[in-house]
Amino acid sequence: MSRLRVEKVDGADAAVHDWQYVHNLVIPTHHRSLDEVRERSRQHVLEVAYLDGTLIGCTTVRPPTSEAPAATVIARVLPEHRGQGFGAELYERGLAQARELGAEVIETVVLASNTDGLRFARQRGFVEIDEYLLPGETIPWFDLRLDHSGTNSYRTS
Repeated sequence: MSRLRVEKVDGADAAVHDWQYVHNLVIPTHHRSLDEVRERSRQHVLEVAYLDGTLIGCTTVRPPTSEAPAATVIARVLPEHRGQGFGAELYERGLAQARELGAEVIETVVLASNTDGLRFARQRGFVEIDEYLLPGETIPWFDLRLDHSGTNSYRTS
């Protein structure tokens, strides 16, 4: 049984604030405002996770669309709670949600400076499909896709 309590972000201030806090700490180059988080919570599945009442992480599941048939699953864990299995638990939860939403292809996105996140994704079979810079940013992003071929080959540069 999970030790985590996970709550959906539905526009309530506490959950919006907590999701924003984790996102902005893990992705310091691309902060989200409270209004942006509220808007995203209407478009995507956003959740926050707690361990014994302590915020430890958040997730995003972007559902597939007719234009983008892949779902994007992102699990973020605060640095002091990494290496304890929480990321895997949140990722598995997001993966199940993506499949419930009809996704046949699963992707994720990771900021290049988040070496823990890149390692986590690659260990689960994600392979890099794109690298890019957002306008005004200096650290690249990686789009990764879950590889079902049974190999774990990926670019390391």
